[in-house]
Amino acid sequence: MPRMLDLSDAVRAEIGDEEADRLLAGENAPGSYDCTSCRTPGDSAQERTSTVLFIGEETAVLAFAHATCLPSQVVQVTEEQLQGAVRSFAADRGVPAPAPAPADGGYGYSAHAQTHAPAHTHTQAPAPEQAVLGVTSGLVLISGELHPALVVEPTAPIARPGTISAGDDFLPLLIEQGFMPLTLIDAVPPVLHGWSVLLAVGQLHAVLQPGAYGGQPVAWWQAHQPLQVTDGWRAAANKHQQVLLFAAPVGSIGRQPREDLLRDALDKAAANGKLVAAALPLAGT
Repeated sequence: MPRMLDLSDAVRAEIGDEEADRLLAGENAPGSYDCTSCRTPGDSAQERTSTVLFIGEETAVLAFAHATCLPSQVVQVTEEQLQGAVRSFAADRGVPAPAPAPADGGYGYSAHAQTHAPAHTHTQAPAPEQAVLGVTSGLVLISGELHPALVVEPTAPIARPGTISAGDDFLPLLIEQGFMPLTLIDAVPPVLHGWSVLLAVGQLHAVLQPGAYGGQPVAWWQAHQPLQVTDGWRAAANKHQQVLLFAAPVGSIGRQPREDLLRDALDKAAANGKLVAAALPLAGT
């Protein structure tokens, strides 16, 4: 039975025309599935469904999402992260894991695997010092409405690549990428096109930035293991289809145990001229 699948050119190029045609014809696509973004049931025979291909170094996993939650796209992840997801999915659902990669270097595909892993809040920043970026999720109230937000603060100063300066260029580097300096959090910042936040299986995986020369998006920040978010945060993200990213230099925010304290710290950083922000589309490409 034909399926109501959205299959992007990027996904088709990875899996090949023959496999893509089989999916669209319903031969290899499941009727019902759990959306890889909002984790609620979907039915590819009854509603528009996106194909999302997660690619590691040797393995690829094809997952499904409501078209209203995610566009069809290719997402690069680490092999360790992908294999852990497949093992967890197989254990939870009692389904076979994907076949090993063929000897010719191609990918082995699983049409049903989804990602599960413990939360982790830090990864290595793409800077010469390899400073750690602390990432905190929370809801921020703006004009009477709650918005999902990520607050990013490095644990050490970030120098401009190629320099040996002892200064901190974290905010200038982000401003050059299109982030807006804030002195007051009184409105939703403009959308920064080309950047996006990858939320899959209800967990935060990465913040993506545009690839070089218009290529595939690459991870600006990627969790070693997916970061768990609250149901309220996930619901707000799916409602707005975007996430607000606030960034501040080391020592500006700190670890705040409650959202009201986090907001106070953000307001203080903004008043001190130490905050930039942007609205990033949810898992956009």
